[in-house]
Amino acid sequence: MCLTALALLTACTAGAATTSGGYAAGGGAGMQMPGMQQQAPIIAMPQPITANPNDPMKSQLRGAKTFDLGLMLVDGTGYTIYRYDRDSTNPPRSNCNDACATKWIPVKAGGPAPIDVDQSLIGQLTRDDGTQQATLAGWPLYHFAGDSEPADTSGQGADQAWYPIAPDGTKITLTQDQWRENAFGL
Repeated sequence: MCLTALALLTACTAGAATTSGGYAAGGGAGMQMPGMQQQAPIIAMPQPITANPNDPMKSQLRGAKTFDLGLMLVDGTGYTIYRYDRDSTNPPRSNCNDACATKWIPVKAGGPAPIDVDQSLIGQLTRDDGTQQATLAGWPLYHFAGDSEPADTSGQGADQAWYPIAPDGTKITLTQDQWRENAFGL
């Protein structure tokens, strides 16, 4: 869905090359208004989660209403946040270390202020490697390296233990296909 909107936006702004190396909006060099220099808008492309895991926005927790799965937790760049059923919440403990933590990237604690998430549910734990990981309702939080764009949920149900997490800490077990089957209550 995001890529479709981006493709449409890009198609609307494609045009002739300008002297600055960009593209002028419209269809060609003759379409430029006299006396006006046109430059293409800068559109940020989604970056894979592994591109810069130290980006502070990767640690921001946000509640987001998705079309197909309802309210879920994402980071400040829109990527899905997951929880792992094999972790413990009391006390909070991550059981995803070493090779697991390269595929399921721990969300670093101490990100920017949360949005649409109850601050009292946010905590942190010290991982086996000594780093601080964010928690929600005691659940350690992760990104999935296989998600390729914001709101992607490619890791949902992996190993029957990985699930997107809602802003209240509950796991989201409904899949996109199940939602589509029942989208209109038929």
